[in-house]
Amino acid sequence: MNIRKIVFLFWSTMAVGAVVTVIVGSVMQWSDPSFGFMGLEAAGFNALMMAIVGLMFGVFSQMGFFAYLVLNYIALSVFRKKYLWNALQAYSTVFAIGALGYMLYQNREALGNNWLFWVLPLVLTLASWLVAYVKVKQTNNTAFIPTLFLMYVVTMLECWPSLNGENNPTAIVFMMIPIFICNAYQIMWLHRLVRKETTDSAVDAKPAVE
Repeated sequence: MNIRKIVFLFWSTMAVGAVVTVIVGSVMQWSDPSFGFMGLEAAGFNALMMAIVGLMFGVFSQMGFFAYLVLNYIALSVFRKKYLWNALQAYSTVFAIGALGYMLYQNREALGNNWLFWVLPLVLTLASWLVAYVKVKQTNNTAFIPTLFLMYVVTMLECWPSLNGENNPTAIVFMMIPIFICNAYQIMWLHRLVRKETTDSAVDAKPAVE
């Protein structure tokens, strides 16, 4: 990708993070008046602050996304065989599903509920599978495992501060949903940007071939 496309992805991801965070935060604030920065009396201030937090979520998501792209590039050069890297990603994803459930189960008393430890991994797995399924439909079958790995493992790592912090279910949901959607947005745009660049390059090169 060229600089223009990277800049587009950067700013649009931040915008997605801000919008989604405001929506999620507003819904959570409506359902729980105690949630927020200054309570319902300062709804406008809360929306502004949540938008700023959402911008940071977008940046955080971009850091994880590009870190995965670099990791993917290095891993393919190390393993040489793509199926070996995909097998490692598949194993890591399965391990991460169990690890997240176990970690939340261990902290179930601090979390204050007995259902998050199985609901969160299940919902995150189903949502990741859905994104991977759509990605395959738009590209090819080889994109399934890398997309699943990105959507589950990378999202889990990016949300680690909330998972390993105050053990607050509200904080976990507030951080995980925007970051997950930002990751989904980026992975669904990636092939479009790369494909467009490849097509443009082919068109530019055509007169020289003739």
